[in-house]
Amino acid sequence: MKDLTSLALDVAKTYGATYADIRIIEEQSESISIKNGRVEDASTSTNYGFGVRVIADGAWGFAGSFRVEKQEIERVARLAVDIAKASALIKKENVVLAPAPVIQDTYRTPIEIDPFSISLEDKLTLLSAAEEAVRKTPGVAIATASMDISKQHKIFASLDGSYIEQYITESGAALDAIAIAGGEIQERSYPNSHGGDTATSGYEFIMNLHLADHAQRIGEEAAALLKAKECPSGEFTVILDGSQLALQVHESCGHPAEFDRVLGMEASYAGTSFVTIDKLRELQYGSPIVNINSDATIPSALGTFGYDDEGIPAQRFDIVRNGIFVNYLTSRETGPILAETSNGCMRADGWNRIPLIRMTSVNLLPGNSSLEEMIADVKDGLYLATNRSWSIDDKRLNFQFATQIGWEIKNGKLGAMVKNPNYTGITPEFWNSCDAIAGPDEWKVWGLANCGKGEPTQIAHVAHGAAPARFRNVKVGVGR
Repeated sequence: MKDLTSLALDVAKTYGATYADIRIIEEQSESISIKNGRVEDASTSTNYGFGVRVIADGAWGFAGSFRVEKQEIERVARLAVDIAKASALIKKENVVLAPAPVIQDTYRTPIEIDPFSISLEDKLTLLSAAEEAVRKTPGVAIATASMDISKQHKIFASLDGSYIEQYITESGAALDAIAIAGGEIQERSYPNSHGGDTATSGYEFIMNLHLADHAQRIGEEAAALLKAKECPSGEFTVILDGSQLALQVHESCGHPAEFDRVLGMEASYAGTSFVTIDKLRELQYGSPIVNINSDATIPSALGTFGYDDEGIPAQRFDIVRNGIFVNYLTSRETGPILAETSNGCMRADGWNRIPLIRMTSVNLLPGNSSLEEMIADVKDGLYLATNRSWSIDDKRLNFQFATQIGWEIKNGKLGAMVKNPNYTGITPEFWNSCDAIAGPDEWKVWGLANCGKGEPTQIAHVAHGAAPARFRNVKVGVGR
């Protein structure tokens, strides 16, 4: 492929580019789902193409094509430069890139079992066993089991001299139980809602989920929710499970820390950010026990890779340290605004999209408590688990989350199950109310494969590590 990448870079430079990079990407994916005993989807797809990004006359230009051949690469490289020169006519200032290391390397997701080496029959057998166990649980009306796998071969080359090949493999699965009665619908999911859990891993990740072992439990919980009492309204001490906290971190910490939102470069999809530059290293984002980092190096996390789509090595850095906001997610273009280099967060969801600042793995670091200890220290509260829905404003300040299930906490012990729980808050107030976080033994990384951003929309695969944590004086049961 080096002859093709060199051709693109040479053409772009000759035509007037002062910077250029090319990404050639081949992706293969497979989706399988079973619903109420019937196979609803068993599809495979492939995607192959390239994108050329350039700077000419101080402005960006980008173009791509699915025809990976010399003549087309020459045309697209020239087109990208033409677009940059046209964009330069209305630029306010020249694009300035932070320096990047020159890298020649190959990165592969460590896997034990290639998910594409497993037969469709074996995959259906695994899913069918779990789906059948859910479906046969009394009270369950709809049972669904699904699996998604993919592998991507990415080549990045730049005028700086980098040439990087990456082989990224992802595997994930989900199980859902829906109970319906009297016009009411209740749902329980395993291992998480909204698509289950996914990792940069091989088929061993799906096997280790042991879907069938959890099928009867989630079926029984879905049915039990129909008869459970409504979650109470008022201010309570709330303990959130790790999966719900993963989404809380994503929406109220990860997105606000994306520096392109702060600069107003990204606003049309999900708004900007309340964490303006004057708040850097000044804002008390959370209580002193709240530590949040970005880490693209965690083994098997969905936000893990070798290099971002600007060729910057995967990194780990603090976003919130001892409660203080200390860092943004940046790129080669935005890093210099802070007198810094890129911290490696630029990614695109395919060859035909220009990279944006995206989360990698943004994590709430573990504390020194435990779920059992946190419950024991609550006289009247709630334990809420598994996201059901959410909304958050365009500045990422005011939010509301609903969970699939909850339990009362009375005098230090878990009590009755409650249904339709939700809670609301303002981001800094909420995180400053955190007074306990469970330790490393209860910390888990959750994959989130549907993070949307940009226009046209790009979907990023990210991850969030979290353990159960406790928050005081949270408004619960709003809207009733």
